[in-house]
Order: sequence, then structure tokens, then C-alpha cells
Amino acid sequence: MSNSSSLNEFLLLGFADTQELQLLHFLLFLGIYLAALLSNGLIITAVSCDHHLHTPMYFFLLNLSLLDLGTISFTVPKSMTPTSGKLELLWLVCV
Repeated sequence: MSNSSSLNEFLLLGFADTQELQLLHFLLFLGIYLAALLSNGLIITAVSCDHHLHTPMYFFLLNLSLLDLGTISFTVPKSMTPTSGKLELLWLVCV
């Protein structure tokens, strides 16, 4: 007997109902998001500009940074938006 269920989307519920906690949540995720953007941007810039770093290890590190930029640029801003109810995220877009 096989499992025939499938997952197309998931719900992201709000963390807090009070305005102060929503602001704290927003500022915390904004700081983490900006730190991730800065660190991935520095890795991409360093590997792209320095010809000594054009080796397979740094090529894969560059690709990992690009992948991380793509995933966090979709999921983190969606979680930072103030929602009064539920926020639906498509599973295929996140994967």
C-alpha cells in the first residue's frame, strides 16, 4: 500500500498579534536577511574578482551563495510581511 498524498503549499502563520512583537519580529528578520545578503554578496564578489579563486572548490562555494541568495530572497521577505491571518507559500517555489 503506497501513500498517495501530495503537498502543494504550506501555511505560514503569524508569530504574534501585538504590534510591538510584530515590529521586533520584523527587525530581527531584517537584520538576519541583510547579514545574509552582505555575506553572500562578499563571497560572490571575492570569487568573481580574484582569479586565484577560480578553482572547483570556490566555484561550488559561488554556486552555493547564489542558491542561498535565491532562497532567502523569496522566503524571508514573505515571512516579514505583517499578516493578520494565514500566508500561503507554494511548495514548488520554495523548493
